[in-house]
Amino acid sequence: MSATSAKAAPSVYILTMGCAKNEVDSASMARSLKAAGYRMADDAAEADAVIVNTCSFIQSATEESIEAIFEAASLPRMEEGSAALIVAGCMPARYGDDLSEELTEARAFVPCSREDDIVAVVEGLVGPAEPAGNVPPDVAESAHTFAYVKISDGCDRFCSYCTIPFIRGRYRSFPYEDIRAEVAREVAAGTREIVLIAQDTGRWGDDLEGGRDLAWLVDALAEEFPDTWLRVMYLQPEGVTDRLLSVMAARENVCSYLDIPLQHVDDGILRAMNRTGNAAEFRALIERIEAAVPGVTLRTTLIAGFPGETEEQFEELLDFVSEGLFHYIGVFPYSREEGTRAYKLPGQLDEEEKAERAQILRDAADAACAPRIAERIGGAARVLVEGAEEDGQRFGRAQCQAPDVDGVTYVSHGEPGDIVDTVIADTLLYEMEGE
Repeated sequence: MSATSAKAAPSVYILTMGCAKNEVDSASMARSLKAAGYRMADDAAEADAVIVNTCSFIQSATEESIEAIFEAASLPRMEEGSAALIVAGCMPARYGDDLSEELTEARAFVPCSREDDIVAVVEGLVGPAEPAGNVPPDVAESAHTFAYVKISDGCDRFCSYCTIPFIRGRYRSFPYEDIRAEVAREVAAGTREIVLIAQDTGRWGDDLEGGRDLAWLVDALAEEFPDTWLRVMYLQPEGVTDRLLSVMAARENVCSYLDIPLQHVDDGILRAMNRTGNAAEFRALIERIEAAVPGVTLRTTLIAGFPGETEEQFEELLDFVSEGLFHYIGVFPYSREEGTRAYKLPGQLDEEEKAERAQILRDAADAACAPRIAERIGGAARVLVEGAEEDGQRFGRAQCQAPDVDGVTYVSHGEPGDIVDTVIADTLLYEMEGE
């Protein structure tokens, strides 16, 4: 084909807002677009179409997504009409037709449930592309040190503060064959750690035939991919089964790590949240976990300033945090979201009070967790090298550190993707130094 007759395929840029689950959705859309022949642009300003994959879990996330949409709409090609803006993900799912009336800058809206149609949407806006026959669907396009793999979507819990069931719909497990294929695709590309995620990972298999559960899934993947780390995130307390703990203890490539969002410990607040449990039950759960998996690392998330939270209830939460039961604690002030039951609850705290309580809780968490991290000094660790700083200092993560949230471990050698043995020589809050 001559230079004058050749025409480059339309290009698409995807901007992802929010959590790891959105990153997985964006990667899936990108694969579909590339398989259809579209080019993925490195610069939004040069793209024929820009997709903003939005987050709308809480108001602050919605505001950040709106800001990103307006920034994309102000690009020169958008203003002159030669490029198309597409708003995808949580915002279209949550706000529906109201969004199209407010955001007239966008040419199309693609809610979570329609992201599989992204090729048709892009084709309708910027024209077709020639299918790319050299993009095999079973091989990842580039290697990563780690990758998130979704095992389900949606949620049936309907916690009173949460918008996820309205955005993502009811809970539905993904078939094992699909999960296994996604893991195999990443492993074939050189990915060294697979992080299994969902809104409620512990429920996997409940709605599938065959009697399989999360423990079976993790065990099957660990056996087939013995050189790949496997990590489970976002596991509700009810999902911590003895069988899962047995698999975690038996498989060296399954990270001895559990992320269990408790949200609170006062039984009255938890009932108002439409959740179960209390401080005593959570202490018993942690004791059971540590007995089954010695050396396990524990993370949780907590909400400060929920409607009706009294000083006494907040102090109970503060005392629980100060016990040092967890290695990592994420703290968030309660976000009042329209459409949720908690939005109409009495006893709403003002923003200043919520922020103050959240900061007090974070400070207590740092004071309680830092000594737990320091307990690792002198111990051996295997570290997955992820990169190097400008001065050449290598860094990575041990199995006790989840991506993006738990800090890093500095090591003396190794290239990205290597797993190196080290001894923890020192810690600084959540960072560790190996030698």
